[in-house]
Amino acid sequence: KSTAVRRYPISISWPPEAEMLAKPVEQCAADLRQLNSLPAGHRICIGVDRLDYTKGILERFRAVERLFELNPEWVGKFSLVQIAAPTRSSIDEYQSHEAQVRALATRINERFGHGGRDAPPPIVLKVEHHDAHEVYEYYRAADCCFVSSLHDGMNLVAKEFVAARDDERGVLILSQFTGAARELPEALIVNPYDTDQCAAALHLALTMPRGEQRDRMRL
Repeated sequence: KSTAVRRYPISISWPPEAEMLAKPVEQCAADLRQLNSLPAGHRICIGVDRLDYTKGILERFRAVERLFELNPEWVGKFSLVQIAAPTRSSIDEYQSHEAQVRALATRINERFGHGGRDAPPPIVLKVEHHDAHEVYEYYRAADCCFVSSLHDGMNLVAKEFVAARDDERGVLILSQFTGAARELPEALIVNPYDTDQCAAALHLALTMPRGEQRDRMRL
């Protein structure tokens, strides 16, 4: 029999359920900072992934480290909040990857966590499951979202972040190795293996004027 093969890019339910967007963006941001012991006005980038080596979490952490090296004015004023859901924990390679992620976060926090015990850590690593409502609050609170997948058929985190921002604020940094990059060219498209490029994208996201954020998010 003849068979037709076509690609059908998957997406998310849109618009999000009303309760997902019920809490105002400002309240989400205030609650996130309080929950993670971050000061008022502290800038936040969010990463949401399974703890999988294809998601580029190590590369994302190295980009944060490079941002601090190139732009030391962000030290103590910016943090990456990384939600990393445990996955396939019984497999040795995944256990090793989790150990590497934890070790790199610790090293960067020790290097750039200036100011003593109460100073905000550069990387807030949360290796635990979060439900959809919790994740949407993080999306709504963040200044930017960083998707640094090394190989991804689509990646729906990128689309969820955009959908969550009914305030038309925030910046999406998106790996060129995701299917979503073809559909969301208004994001800051990066090669996650290029640490300097990713660090520059973080700086650009954190300094992007509100008007440009709005124009990109509307598109």
